Amino acid sequence: MDKQIYKPKDVAKLMGVTVKSVQRWDNEGRLVAKRTPQNRRYYTQDQIDDFLGKDLTQVKRKNIIYARVSNRSQKEDLTNQVDFLRQFVNARGVIIDEVVEDIGSGLNYKREKWNKLLDMVMGKEVDRIFVTEKDRFIRFGFDWFQAFIEKFGAEIVVVKNESLSPQEEMVQDLISIIHVFSCRIYGLRKYKNKIKEDEEI
Repeated sequence: MDKQIYKPKDVAKLMGVTVKSVQRWDNEGRLVAKRTPQNRRYYTQDQIDDFLGKDLTQVKRKNIIYARVSNRSQKEDLTNQVDFLRQFVNARGVIIDEVVEDIGSGLNYKREKWNKLLDMVMGKEVDRIFVTEKDRFIRFGFDWFQAFIEKFGAEIVVVKNESLSPQEEMVQDLISIIHVFSCRIYGLRKYKNKIKEDEEI
């Protein structure tokens, strides 16, 4: 056995990634862990050198910041999200490849930039997505999307920042829901009145 060995958490720290990423590389056969007699994973310096010299140049997945607000009047909050996430990743030695700034309701599944990001995930172009809150990515169903993203070997990292309050946006989203249902109810009433007025029915 080599004198210098590394645990998965050591490898993650050394490469500026999460332990989940190291585990994923193991499962994909890109950086296969050795095992101790107690069946614990470990890595040698030769393995790490070989991986850094070959695999990372062959497959370069992106680290992406995703920030979202509901409307353009919240542009300052959008900037705050990006700045906070940059500080977070920089402190951990992570290099960000792309920043996605999105404007649209968290209830809207047709956001162009958001869908493009999901396409990149499915194309296995993404390593990690950094967001300040779960609802920045999607208002409802976050756990489902998180599991979906992980199926493609990517990871979504939620970095909570208490100074970024989403309460105002939540109120706006609730108002949007009420507006949609109100329109539908109004439409049904209008249709009902037309039926009453129609002598042939």
